[in-house]
Parts: sequence; structure tokens; C-alpha cells
Amino acid sequence: MKKIEKYINKIIKGDCIENLKKIPSESIDLIFADPPYFMQTEGELLRTDGTKFQGVEDEWDKFDDYKQYDEFCTQWLKECKRIMKKDASIWVIGAFQNIYRLGYIMQNMGFWILNDVIWAKTNPAPNFSGTRFQNAHETMLWCTKDSKAKYTFNYKTMKHLNNNKQERSIWNIGLCIGNERLKDENGKKIHSTQKPEKLLYNVIVSSSKPGDIVLDPFFGTGTTGAIAKMTGRNYIGLEREEEYINAAQKRIDKVKVIHDDINDLKLEVKPPKVPMGKLIEFEYLKPGQEIYNKSKEIIGIIEENGYINDGEDILSIHKMSAKHLGLTNNNGWDYFWVESDNKFVELNSLRYEFQKNEL
Repeated sequence: MKKIEKYINKIIKGDCIENLKKIPSESIDLIFADPPYFMQTEGELLRTDGTKFQGVEDEWDKFDDYKQYDEFCTQWLKECKRIMKKDASIWVIGAFQNIYRLGYIMQNMGFWILNDVIWAKTNPAPNFSGTRFQNAHETMLWCTKDSKAKYTFNYKTMKHLNNNKQERSIWNIGLCIGNERLKDENGKKIHSTQKPEKLLYNVIVSSSKPGDIVLDPFFGTGTTGAIAKMTGRNYIGLEREEEYINAAQKRIDKVKVIHDDINDLKLEVKPPKVPMGKLIEFEYLKPGQEIYNKSKEIIGIIEENGYINDGEDILSIHKMSAKHLGLTNNNGWDYFWVESDNKFVELNSLRYEFQKNEL
């Protein structure tokens, strides 16, 4: 029986399809695939000053026609689906040249599309000829093996990273430039389509857990591996170009694992189930104590049974918070604040204090 352990945190050299066949079935938690786009660039791209723009001219992006490209994509996607665990997910990135073909193939293969996420480039390359709109985005398809998969989505973490607002399917992230861009001794870009670390950070943190195995079948210069390692995940990289492998390995070797509340998904842990009555019983709260909103406006006082009296109604913390927000329902633990030990604290924080001290 094939063992996945021998491939973990390694870069496997060679053809991606042949190496995908070596990976055991249902062994991978997350896949990020950045395949050739089949750009079909015609002629030189010149800047306004007449100098040449270094676009995608690599041999690995060349195919005879759409039929050959579709056959290639069908093969690697078939293997990706085989190696995904039943609740795994896959991200596939592309541009207008290929993303619609990839989506068509994936849906025909039974993949279930969860989102199409737009990478909106904050610093896109211009359209030098001025004959089209400036191409300022790429599309990522986030999919599961089928519609029944119980995939990982770290909603609270992503909301926190988006200033406590629900994360949207449009990510404003700049191209990979500056010190992040890997270059050779002559100052030339090592890889023509190196993806920014922020993009992979969002992908990996949003849809995987610490210790998960993240596979990238088109590893390039190793952005997926670097971010996987940094966030406490494992990686497997498949790559055929020796220059890319060497650069990726040097890069990953320098990365240190960062353990923090975001990478370790501390925000996804369910809060302890401690009712208001228990907080009153153990004197974390007192009957008659004033309770506030985040703006330090007094909403009412706490009753002996844990309900809130605002002078008009006596309601549970959830109903009372909903009333003052003009909503039907709301989580009162996230709305109310109180004075505790001469500090202005979230009501919810008292449940964690109780759990730490009393349980």
C-alpha cells in the first residue's frame, strides 16, 4: 500500500501527471493548482519606452491547440480528484484564456464549485498597445469533490482578517514584486507567474487546518510550500523545472513556522457554554449591574435571572441586543460589554474567564 508520509514536505521532480499518480488515493486535504494558462501570446510586448515586457513565453505554457490543452487538464484534474480526501477542497486559478475551459471540465467531472473568487490586482500590468481593457484580475475556482463534502471553511478567521466583516469573493492583492519576487543573479525573474504570498495565505488559512497536507501540482518557486510551512501545514510540491525546484527549496528552508491565533485557528474554537445565570452565581456579574454596548452607551441593568432590563422590556441578552440593533435575532454575547475589575470588557470574555478559573 502506498504511504503518503514519504512525500510530505518534499518537492517531487518530474511530470505532474505521472507524479500525481504516485500519490495515494484520498490522502490530500487541500490542493492549490496554478496550471499553465495557454496564454498564446503573439509577438513581443513593448512598453511605452520601447523596452520589452517580460511576459509568459515559457515552453511549459505552449500547447498545439485547445484539444491538447483540454486533454492535459482533464488528466491532471482526474488525478487531483482521486487523491483528495472526501471532504477536501481544491483551488484552481486561471485567467480569461483558460478559466472557462477549466470550469467546464471540472463540472463535467463532478466537482462542486463553492465560489469563484476574483483576485483583483491592485498593481496590474498595463495593456501596452491600448487596444483592450487593462487585464486587472484572475479567477480562482474553489471546489469540492462533490456537493456532499463537509469541507473546511474558517469563516470566523477570515471575517476577523477582513476587519470583522464577512469576507467577500473579491480579494484586492497586488502582484508579486519587490523583495518577494525571486530573481536570478542577473536580476531576472526566475518564474514568470510567481503568485503573491498574500494570495496563498488567504487560500490556505481559509480552507485548511494546522497539520493538513496541501499539495500543489504546479509548484513553481514554492509560494504554496512557503505559506503552508509558515502557517503550520504540510506541503507536497510537484515540479519539473530544476531551476524552480532549487529556488523553491532555498526559499522554504528559510521559512519559520509562526504559531498565532490566526494560523492556529483559535478563532474557530466554539466559546464555552456558560449561561448568564452561572456568571451571576459565581459573581462574575451582579444583579443590578449596568450593561453597555461597545460605544459605552448604557443599555440596561442585569436582572437576577440573567435577563436585561432596559426600562421598557426585560429580555434575554440575545433578544435585547436584537431589539437595540433593530434585528429579529442577534448573539448578545458579541454585543454587550460590562465593567469588570475596573476594565471595560466584552461580555463574552467572562465565559472564557469562568472556563479557565472554575472548570
